[in-house]
Amino acid sequence: MIVALIVACEAGFWVLLALGLAVRYLLGWRRTSVVLLLCEPLLELVLFVVTAVDLKNGAEPGWEHGLAALYIGFTVGYGHYTIRRLDGWAAHRLAGAPKRPGPPRYGMARARYEGALWLRTVLASAVAAALLQGAVRYVGGDGDVSSLRAFQVTAARIVAVHGLIALTYLVWPKKAPAGTAERSALAARHPQDVPDGLVGGARQDEEQVR
Repeated sequence: MIVALIVACEAGFWVLLALGLAVRYLLGWRRTSVVLLLCEPLLELVLFVVTAVDLKNGAEPGWEHGLAALYIGFTVGYGHYTIRRLDGWAAHRLAGAPKRPGPPRYGMARARYEGALWLRTVLASAVAAALLQGAVRYVGGDGDVSSLRAFQVTAARIVAVHGLIALTYLVWPKKAPAGTAERSALAARHPQDVPDGLVGGARQDEEQVR
């Protein structure tokens, strides 16, 4: 039942998100869209309550309870980020708003971006570990909590692996192609000498480098 509920919550997340963005940008119902998007946390609350009740009713702690904790944690860590990114995409595609710039691609700007994502992973894993620890205490010393402990270790491993990946962008920052810097400098000094269409591209590349 827990696994089916996780799948239902994941599907519900995307359905509510799609509906919220559609009514905001296609129908102009801003308040309705806010209500729909505010329903997103209720899905995680339902999953948390059902998981707690399942354990209270005597269910043996299993991998599905650990998976539920990880799901809730990563929704907390990345849910708002996902909504914000897709909101920008919908505003551009459906309402004609300017296209939001993508993530930086080069240098320290990319390293900071990856570090910020890692902090979200830290938050997500911390929430999951706290929920798992609460379940361990709830079950008590007489129950088998090895599966819950195993998921705590999994959460720590996720933080460690993602941290190493983010660190590579700091230690070995990706350099912009040589032509990018040259075009940016040319556009800044002599915009009249740059062919049509190149100034905007150079400025965009410069922003990505920053």
